[in-house]
Amino acid sequence: QIKKSIVTRIMYAFILLLGTIIACVLLSPGVEQQLKRIPDFCHGGAGSGVAGIEANVQCEIFVGYKAVYRICCGMSLFFLTFSLLTINVKNSRDPRAAIHNGFWVFKIAAMVAVIVGAFYIPEGPFTRMWFIVGSCGAFCFILIQLVLLIDFAHSWNESWVEKMEKENRKRWYIALLSVTGVNYILSFTAAVLCYNIYAQPEGCVLNKFFICFNMLLCVIASALSVLPRIQEYQPRSGLLQSSIMTLYTMYFTWSAMTNEPDYLISIFQQITSPTAVIIWWDAQSIVGLAIFVLCILYSSIRSSNTSQVNKLTLAAKDTTVVDESCTVSPEIAEEVTTPIVEDNERDTVQYSYAFFHFMLFLASLYIMMTLTNWYSPDADYNAMTSKWPAVWVKISSSWVCLSLYTWSLVAPMILTNRDFT
Repeated sequence: QIKKSIVTRIMYAFILLLGTIIACVLLSPGVEQQLKRIPDFCHGGAGSGVAGIEANVQCEIFVGYKAVYRICCGMSLFFLTFSLLTINVKNSRDPRAAIHNGFWVFKIAAMVAVIVGAFYIPEGPFTRMWFIVGSCGAFCFILIQLVLLIDFAHSWNESWVEKMEKENRKRWYIALLSVTGVNYILSFTAAVLCYNIYAQPEGCVLNKFFICFNMLLCVIASALSVLPRIQEYQPRSGLLQSSIMTLYTMYFTWSAMTNEPDYLISIFQQITSPTAVIIWWDAQSIVGLAIFVLCILYSSIRSSNTSQVNKLTLAAKDTTVVDESCTVSPEIAEEVTTPIVEDNERDTVQYSYAFFHFMLFLASLYIMMTLTNWYSPDADYNAMTSKWPAVWVKISSSWVCLSLYTWSLVAPMILTNRDFT
């Protein structure tokens, strides 16, 4: 049997991923001609006072960004509405739970209506205001993504170590060692490439600091994970988790440096050329989307009571539901067909509906910022420093990532009165 709590989360994840695909399509060349037919959606170009960039950046370059803002605005408002609607739902017998778990056709139609309506929002201050909302929401989702990633790393290591101990086979040990080694090799390679590309011999002091400081923090975290004192309180701690955190940290370091104004200017010089492709795709955006998809799917499927995911979403422990008011004789029970989807929330919900929708609300904003490379399509190009907030959001996220992981290692040793199994 499939549990309804998992099916519902997968359905919402599918809706979010479908919206993400549509937003990606709207960034494709040729779509801008159709979008420009929308009244007041695109007005001429944007002024530029940056040396090396044409005086007017044509609207075609950013019309895809404007479309992504509208798509994600509609999705985020939809999920925020459901987050408010499902506050304090205790079980599936609540009428609001029926809305949350069913009526999919009507909900998809409602989301489409909200998204279409968002395209007719007057430009005005909308883009600038939504950029601020998106930046804050994306940062909050990054923090949630960090918790999901840390839980995934610990779960992965625990699963393979358990199999290695039970089956007593070397293949699991070799697999564990191989994945750990590959992660560290990729992390070191990323650090070397970042240093060669973004840290010139003369200057680029800040980038050199980012790379060296983050690598130092990764080395410290890796060393902590194998200390005998840590192993005593956290027996399943190991280098696999550390290698995943190191690789993720280097991704954020690289992603932060690609958002720096100097790098942005070189991008604008390319996209304003007559033969340039209008869509602005880069590797760090693709990697960011891939991590996002994996985290959303992981949070939808993960159902272990001891996982940090369920603690994050305020999940209740699984309970065996028995309706004492109705007893069924063995003869009748044999004739009853077992349903494909089991309602495992008749007594207690397995996760917080409101928080789950709020997480999808933040995820929609994260998608918006990732697809637009953390840039506002109506920004004043005379002030290229508007990209620096994105740099610091990402680099601080890498520090928070390592801090959370380090805390997950030392917490059992400090808070001895709590159960961290």
